[in-house]
Order: sequence, then structure tokens, then C-alpha cells
Amino acid sequence: MANIICIANQKGGVGKTTTAINLAAALAVSEKKTLLVDCDPQGNATTGLGIDKNAIDVTLYHGMIGKSEVEDLIFDSELDPLKIIPARVELIGVEVEMINEPNREIVLKRLLSRVEDLFDYIILDCPPSLSLLTVNAVTAANYILIPLQCEFYALEGLSQLLQTIKRIKASFNSELKIAGILLTMYDTRTNLSHQVAEDAGKYFKNLVFKTRVPRNVRLGEAPSFGKPILLYDAASAGAKSYFALAEEIINI
Repeated sequence: MANIICIANQKGGVGKTTTAINLAAALAVSEKKTLLVDCDPQGNATTGLGIDKNAIDVTLYHGMIGKSEVEDLIFDSELDPLKIIPARVELIGVEVEMINEPNREIVLKRLLSRVEDLFDYIILDCPPSLSLLTVNAVTAANYILIPLQCEFYALEGLSQLLQTIKRIKASFNSELKIAGILLTMYDTRTNLSHQVAEDAGKYFKNLVFKTRVPRNVRLGEAPSFGKPILLYDAASAGAKSYFALAEEIINI
């Protein structure tokens, strides 16, 4: 049965999708059968793995509203052990179409239960909000991974996310654990990065991953080529950091 890891933070621009794509790729390269599920209507994880959103007929949306079987939503990537369930803008419609659904928080969990035995890891990339899609992802997950950018106000809003996690644990998913907090956009040259890292370590202690994802030009370039960093520039600092993160995840 797969370890299902939800990557969430209601703040945008913290490295959620970058982490989802590259962690999934690093796990796949580590010979783990991995499924990346794009739960964000922006569909950035989809394009980041080289999927043309206009050339496909079905996405996560069709599975969540019951129009497609989950097996029909799974697409190949350049890495054989890595598959993806794509998303695009129609996924926004799930919020409206499920408003009267009595068990709307567990739709994704039910959908993935059909294929979770086929994978070692399922990575869920969430939208930058505490929406129904995010609640579905957190409810479906065994673990939540929280990217935290090393910037001003980084810790602001994290308490809100942690309160939401606590409520979801109480109501829908008592088994949910925090895999860890991942420091992203870390710049060893700035006092601010060091301060955020110090504060995170002080408040969250062992919950902070040892791996820190650096600010890295190659990491920023890779999605425009539809490739994870491991295929775009395996020797880059960004690639090395996600290999290190995958190792920490495997050892949880």
C-alpha cells in the first residue's frame, strides 16, 4: 500500500509544485513506483512533467465527479516508475459541483483507494489555498509535507495551516502525520535565510527536514522544459537537494 504524501501550504510561491514534481521524480529514480497527483487547477505539476494539457481528454476533475475511472486518468512520464494524474482549469468546478455532496471531503481518498496498491508513493500537489481540494488531499494522505520559504513572513500563516490539519485529523483523518517542514529558497548568503531556519528549528524542532532546498536558477528553469530537475540538470544543487529529501522521506 502506498505512502500518500500531501504537499500543502496555503501561501503561494513557497515551492509546493517544485517540491511535488522533484520529490516524485527523485523517488522514481530511487526505484520507487510513484504517482504524482495534480490537485491544483493551475495544472503546473502537469506541465512541469511535460504533459500537454490541451492534448488530453481526461484529468483529475473527471475522476472526482465520477465521469472517469481512476485507471483511465494515469499518464506516463519520461521516467518509467513515475506516473501522473493531470489537472487543468476545469478542476475549479469540483468546488461547485460537490457543494451538496454529503461526503465531499473524502472523494479523492475513495478515488485513490482503487490504485494505491500499485504504487510505493503517491504525491499530492495542492493549490495555494485551504479549499475543498486541499481538504480532500489532506484527508487522503498519510503524511503532510509543508514547504516553508526562507523569506520574510514565512512563519506567518503556518499556524493557520497547522490548525486546519488538527481539524482534519479530528474529523476525517485521525492517522495523518506531519512528514516534516521543508525549507525552500534557502540562500546561505543572506541573514534572513539563516534566521528563518533558526526560528523554524526553535519552534518545530525535529519536524524540520535536514534537507534545505537552495535558491537555484536551474531549478527555476526546469518546468519550462517540462522536466524535473533530475532530467534537466542532475548535477545542480537543486537536484542534489531533492535526492537528499527523497532519502529522508524513504527513511521516515
